[in-house]
Amino acid sequence: MSSLNVQFINPFISAASQVLESEIGQDVQRGKVSLHKSGTTSKEVTVALGVTGEVKGAVFYGFSEATARSIVSEMMGEPVPIFDELAESAIAEMGNVITGLATMEMEKSGYECNIAPPTVVHGRGVYISTLDFHRLIMPLQTSAGEVEVNVALKALDK
Repeated sequence: MSSLNVQFINPFISAASQVLESEIGQDVQRGKVSLHKSGTTSKEVTVALGVTGEVKGAVFYGFSEATARSIVSEMMGEPVPIFDELAESAIAEMGNVITGLATMEMEKSGYECNIAPPTVVHGRGVYISTLDFHRLIMPLQTSAGEVEVNVALKALDK
């Protein structure tokens, strides 16, 4: 198995920026990429999706609850005062769309991959194992708040 591949973060950053800009109607500012070895969540709401195929691992999108509610409010065109099941479903679907767009880009680069349905995790400091995969993290600043894109992917040796 090869090591963590930095090139895999770019499709996710581009896809996340594209989807967020479309949903909230504002530019997205990229932060600095960092490497994290911790398996704990740093935000209150995390959307997790598994990736399989010639690339395997997981992708996580982290939000404060206020940011998640704000994004969902923009998506639905009305205020979302509490993070309920409908809001959870909307933010999970957004993660699904971002990951789908990113994996389509990866396939254009020759990496066939599939995604698992999204899971929404509530709570900061929740441990989510990515086994021996470290996470590349890119914060994205939006008018709704910060969105943290975590990519823990490796290419399988061919």
